[in-house]
Amino acid sequence: MDQSNNVTVLFLLGLSKNKNIEMLCFVLFLFCYIAICGGNLLFMISIMCSQLIEQPMYFFLNYHSLSDLCSTSTVTPKLMTDLLAERKTISYSNYMTQLFTTHLFGGVEIFILTGMAYDHYVAMCKPLHYTVIMSRERCHAIITACCTGALIHSASQFLLIIFLPFCGPNEIDHYFCDVYPLLKLACTDTYRIGLLVIVNSGLIALMTFVILMVSYFLILCTLRAYPAESRSKALSTCTSHVTVVVLFFAPALFIYIRPATTFPEDKVFALFYTIIAPMFDPLIYTLRNRETKNALSKVWCRHKQI
Repeated sequence: MDQSNNVTVLFLLGLSKNKNIEMLCFVLFLFCYIAICGGNLLFMISIMCSQLIEQPMYFFLNYHSLSDLCSTSTVTPKLMTDLLAERKTISYSNYMTQLFTTHLFGGVEIFILTGMAYDHYVAMCKPLHYTVIMSRERCHAIITACCTGALIHSASQFLLIIFLPFCGPNEIDHYFCDVYPLLKLACTDTYRIGLLVIVNSGLIALMTFVILMVSYFLILCTLRAYPAESRSKALSTCTSHVTVVVLFFAPALFIYIRPATTFPEDKVFALFYTIIAPMFDPLIYTLRNRETKNALSKVWCRHKQI
């Protein structure tokens, strides 16, 4: 069956059918998107214009902010446009493009968080070998591996869906393009495809989350031998990272670790990793880190003087 003859345009049902609520959401998400762009760009510029970029932790944070910015930019502008539109339509090709890019940048973010956890583990548990292990070449290799892994994840997700025949109805009960809502439109049995999606998305997210939590458990065990001042600084850094990890992974696991079904609550949970987490990440890392606050003040105070 040729899917292009059956489904060429899709209708997104969005967050609400109430126009007043949609207008309220538009204003809210507009401020959120401005905060996401402004916060992450400010954070990235402050790191790149200071000596912090030479440290592996901030090297990874810089790329994490970039992935946050790219990830939310694949979803939020379309969401805000649809909130003002009478009919929320999207072509099938654009739907698949957004699905691919969303999972690509989301995958990059997940793997970079893992790279950051590895950096923290080496810094805390193997401090004498830290500069050798976390060389700039190793950091570039980790970022390359993160991007490659995300590309493989996104491409495999895309290939699982692209050859399915779709026969409608053309309505997608979501505000952005994702896998599970699209599977409901397929006019064939999607049970096996759903299991593969769980393996490709849910299990990868779960395994990554478990690895992250185990690494921080080992770090906490190591910190018991540290002096009080060093332990306090290390705990502050780790707390920021764990907060970001939970904020991103908890809703993602709720959606992707279960069988290929959709719930009305999915749209609310998806807001956490598409909008809320990217908005708060720079704030979390800045408020909990004195070096970042100092870099921000130095860079922007110097800019004002110039």
